[in-house]
Amino acid sequence: MRILHRQRGIDLAPGVGANDKVILIDGVCKLCKAWSNFIIEHDSAHRFKLASVQSDQGQAILLHFNYPIDKFDTMLVIDGTKSLEKSAAFLQVMNTLGYPWKLLLITKLIPRPIRDWLYDRIALNRYALFGKYEYCVLPTPDHKERYLDGQ
Repeated sequence: MRILHRQRGIDLAPGVGANDKVILIDGVCKLCKAWSNFIIEHDSAHRFKLASVQSDQGQAILLHFNYPIDKFDTMLVIDGTKSLEKSAAFLQVMNTLGYPWKLLLITKLIPRPIRDWLYDRIALNRYALFGKYEYCVLPTPDHKERYLDGQ
């Protein structure tokens, strides 16, 4: 089942505006929690919103873009009507954050299949490498506005 949300004839994910940039993360992954804290710290212009893939909002976005809702192998970046995954998602975030993070775009010289293979090695082993929470970690009160629907 695909959930659609229309705004001025544009096929938007539920709760995502045409100009929104949303990062979907695994809410039980310790690496992903560190990544969300990095975004909160370095995205001082608040360009990104965060959403856990386990949340109702995250699940609706996954369905909208035809991703599985029970297995999470990649971070997704939603930019208006498009979704980016794996190394393309990571590089989009680095590009948006600006300097010095934008310097990581040099890795675009590596062919995408190789970048994605490297990304998958970390993503598929993230629980073994970094650990896992027993439950979806909620944002602290001072970070709540950085999440879709204050998750």
